[in-house]
Amino acid sequence: MGNCLAKLNMKSKADGDDSDHNVELAGGNVQLITTKESWEQKLAEAQKDGKIVVANFSATWCGPCRMIAPFYVELSEKHPSIMFLVIDVDELTEFSTSWDIKATPTFFFLKNGEQFDKLVGANKPELQKKMIAILDSEAPCKT
Repeated sequence: MGNCLAKLNMKSKADGDDSDHNVELAGGNVQLITTKESWEQKLAEAQKDGKIVVANFSATWCGPCRMIAPFYVELSEKHPSIMFLVIDVDELTEFSTSWDIKATPTFFFLKNGEQFDKLVGANKPELQKKMIAILDSEAPCKT
């Protein structure tokens, strides 16, 4: 299982950081969260729409994060009934710390604003398994 130990605030803007550096982490239906306000807005929107939220705490310098990003984007395109978010731990250091991120990527699964599951590491089979479980739980029962 690939993951990077979170090194919050270790990267400086002098490292060539620019506003486009998040492009590799987001795409498809994955929405990049850049402020605490946008996080709160997206959670409120998901709650109103009855959507599950998958939040990926990631970093551009993290190899496993970059490796799983295309798969995460693919999942977002296949499952529009779920809200997919990505948070760059370097961009939102204080916010990420409040979620007790110890390694990247860390995926949180939320319903009605409450965490109900978590996955640490770039483990595609496990992420896929969790997505199937979510979709199964959301599917209407057939009688």
